[in-house]
Amino acid sequence: METKIHGTTLPVLEVTLQAGEKLVAEGGELSWMTPNINMHTTMGALGQSGVFGAIKRAASGSSIFLTEYTAQGTAGQVAFATKLPGTILPITVIPDGFLVQRHGFLCATDGVELSLGFQRRLGAGLFGGDGFRLQKVTGTGQFFVELSGEVVRRDLAQGEQLLVHPGHIGLFPASMPFEITTVPGIGNKIFGGDGLFLVRLSGPGTVLLQSLTIVKLAAEIQEYLPGNR
Repeated sequence: METKIHGTTLPVLEVTLQAGEKLVAEGGELSWMTPNINMHTTMGALGQSGVFGAIKRAASGSSIFLTEYTAQGTAGQVAFATKLPGTILPITVIPDGFLVQRHGFLCATDGVELSLGFQRRLGAGLFGGDGFRLQKVTGTGQFFVELSGEVVRRDLAQGEQLLVHPGHIGLFPASMPFEITTVPGIGNKIFGGDGLFLVRLSGPGTVLLQSLTIVKLAAEIQEYLPGNR
């Protein structure tokens, strides 16, 4: 398998599969492909089988249906574009796996498993009532994430902590300790405008942060939508 990421602001991941190689992606992610790529829509992929497995995966923010892309006969290409301005990154799965923000998973090689890693409701309005959800990526192989806006890498030393708005969490090792905490100070909670909750990450480990959140983007363009002007 060979991969190439085209573009900057709105990148596209193009994957060349050798004959017989398979790639699994979220349903609806396809941008283009060569004619010899076979598509197979299924609920039983990425480590989850059957209806209950698909529902469990969907609870993480993924779709119930996934699409398997397999090159037949000769090498073929399949491509996936980002939904928002941002960055596509290749990640090799580590033994303990990764926790990824719920819109982050794009596609993966065969052998990667996707499931619900964490879920908590943080109050209506913060995330459109959906709360804070993380996908857990385990298994073996490589997967690709799409993170919104610019990506900032923070390497936390042993005992070092970082407070992050939940919407700016991109990816971090599943072994990294974290907890949900509230914004300090009554005045900040009531008048700060940054929500009530933060994620406290504790090193050691590397966390990828995203500069753009879907909620903030939606809030910025809402006044320009039909019916709001």
